[in-house]
Amino acid sequence: MKTPPWARGLIRSVAEADGLDDIAAAAQRVNRRVIGDGALADVLRGTWLGHPLHPVLTDLPIGFWTCAMVLDVFGGATSAAAARNLVGWGVVSAVPTAAAGAVDWRDTRDGDRRIGAVHAALNVTAIGCYVWSWFARRDHRARGIALGFVGATAATAAAYFGGELVFPSDPTPQQTDVT
Repeated sequence: MKTPPWARGLIRSVAEADGLDDIAAAAQRVNRRVIGDGALADVLRGTWLGHPLHPVLTDLPIGFWTCAMVLDVFGGATSAAAARNLVGWGVVSAVPTAAAGAVDWRDTRDGDRRIGAVHAALNVTAIGCYVWSWFARRDHRARGIALGFVGATAATAAAYFGGELVFPSDPTPQQTDVT
């Protein structure tokens, strides 16, 4: 698949942004201190599943938030409570999803670490918008919907950066499958 030049440039800029290194290294140290290297890390890595857990879990918050957006657009006021509940479930399911991704990311270096840090920052932004959306929906439904759309935008951008870690647009020789 051919990546548009603007996207390649954006990814390359982030991968080369060594100003992110101190923050990313500190986050990796905290990650290791909080989660450790034992059973919890193995569970979050998906060792028991034989597959990384993070990509499996991403379907949950994305699905909940997408369903909420569909209800917001097409369901009207009668579906407001259901949409709010879906936003809440998306936030709840984002916690183990983020933890699993953090364990996968904590051993990355250089460009992948920087891209992963931006991926995480965008996801934290999305989660924050959805938390705010959930609270706003109690009394200010329109504001809650708007915050949900901002959260969806941040989550979509985060997904692009996450996809770059798995399917690089400009693979190095080590990342290219030559079979």
